[in-house]
Amino acid sequence: MVDFRYHALSLAAVLCALAVGVLVGIAIGDSSLVSSAQDGLVHKLRGEVRETQHELKLSGQTLSEQQTLADSLWPLAVHGLLQGRSIGIVFLGEPSNEIDSLAQGAVRAAGGKVKAVLAVHEPLDASAMAKQLSGTRYAALPSDPRLLGRLAQHLGGEIVSGGRLLERVRTQLLGSYDGQVGQLEGVVVVRAQPTGMTGAQVSDSETLESGLLAGMLARGIPVVGVETSAGEPSQVPWYKSAGLSSVDDLQSVGGRTALAYALAGYRGAFGSKSSADAQLPSPASAPARTCTASRC
Repeated sequence: MVDFRYHALSLAAVLCALAVGVLVGIAIGDSSLVSSAQDGLVHKLRGEVRETQHELKLSGQTLSEQQTLADSLWPLAVHGLLQGRSIGIVFLGEPSNEIDSLAQGAVRAAGGKVKAVLAVHEPLDASAMAKQLSGTRYAALPSDPRLLGRLAQHLGGEIVSGGRLLERVRTQLLGSYDGQVGQLEGVVVVRAQPTGMTGAQVSDSETLESGLLAGMLARGIPVVGVETSAGEPSQVPWYKSAGLSSVDDLQSVGGRTALAYALAGYRGAFGSKSSADAQLPSPASAPARTCTASRC
């Protein structure tokens, strides 16, 4: 007798095996499709990476060529601009070897010479300075804060033109000193107040700095505030408020070119920061012809 239950179970087993086979086949097929798609995507990405790397290499070569060209041409752009002029570099606060080197390079390339490099000591010791000013009206400096601004303006003028008062207070006023003050035809100013000063010390330093700059500007020479692109916080707003031209990217060829022109009398805020008026001076900012103590 035929056992229908046996045949039913056998048929069910066959159908189940068939279903499993179909599913396995589909899975294998899908895996192959996914693997193929992945291989295609990887190949495409590798091609795009190679293409990008090639473009970056070409761009780097172009930039390098342009930098080399700029380095070669910028001395020609400033040649003779400061011929024979004596320039001073004044640090208000902490000096910087980097900025000193960059500024001196710009002056030399334009035919000028750096005659003096000074660093104004901050915070100011008014009592010690008053002792050096014994016998003058500035001896009352500690008790009469109004005298500080007047003294600073007087000293700023003597940094440019020379004078006996500056010699008397030099050891207290200047943290470092190299060269000779007097008969300067341009000044580079770098402001970097030291950290950790009290509110009263900051106030005195600002009075001292403003007075020094006012005294320099009163001599009728170009005074230019500088910094590098990395300088933070930027001192350009302060330079502007003091009536100075400025350069905010001294580390670049454009910045050193702008400094040479600014020392020649071109006015403006030059550089790459948002506070700059332009990258380089324009003919519209050319200085009027003026006479100085040594030339006309």
